[in-house]
Amino acid sequence: MSPLFDLSGRAALVTGGNGGIGLGMALGLAQAGARVMVAGRDTAKNAAAIADIRKHGGTAEAVVCDVTSKAACEAAVAATEKAFGRLDILIANAGSSRRRQPQELSEDDWHFVIDTNLSSTLFSAQAAYPAMKRAGGGKIITIGSMMSIFGTAYAAAYAASKGGVVQLTRSLAVAWAPDNIQVNSVLPGWIDTALTRGARQQVPGLEEKVVARSPIGRWGVPADMAGVAVFLAAPASDFVTGTAIPVDGGFSVQG
Repeated sequence: MSPLFDLSGRAALVTGGNGGIGLGMALGLAQAGARVMVAGRDTAKNAAAIADIRKHGGTAEAVVCDVTSKAACEAAVAATEKAFGRLDILIANAGSSRRRQPQELSEDDWHFVIDTNLSSTLFSAQAAYPAMKRAGGGKIITIGSMMSIFGTAYAAAYAASKGGVVQLTRSLAVAWAPDNIQVNSVLPGWIDTALTRGARQQVPGLEEKVVARSPIGRWGVPADMAGVAVFLAAPASDFVTGTAIPVDGGFSVQG
């Protein structure tokens, strides 16, 4: 493997890494040589995810973690350092949504989405920071969305959280550049996951609309997220920080 993309000897923590985009990225990191700690609330899903990574020849462990708790994020980082001796890569992927018109959002809806998507990104990054300083630097990858760019009637809280993720990413990139920590965001397009399957059930015609707008002419799959994860985690991206990279089959550039 080219040293530009070789992750051998590096250790990664992937929140929400037990399914969907997170698992797609975790598999990519493992195939590039990283040891991966999967963090998620569901013990059974965690076990299935690490079995999948190991089946593909990777090294993986799992930790139960509620990313809305700063203490839990700190515990997940500690578990990673205990298992692998270091932490070099964080993918702050855990997220969720509640699809409501803005006037229908309850306080609970709002706080659930903001805490799960935005607050958790800060908490996991804060937890990773001292470990990455001890390692001499690191890579943090946050997960935005097409909703970081576009507005939508049924996902006001989600869009607000994902817009916030991009701005948080830029702030962290500036703050931690002197510590040799690069922080970048990925904006997934319409990827076939449990979350988007729910959207297709609630939004009539969504499947066809996405295909029609996407120059590539299909929905993405979690494996489509592996390459950008490896790039942003590897030496190839050492001079890249504070960016937000769409991975969407051209959806965001189609007129």
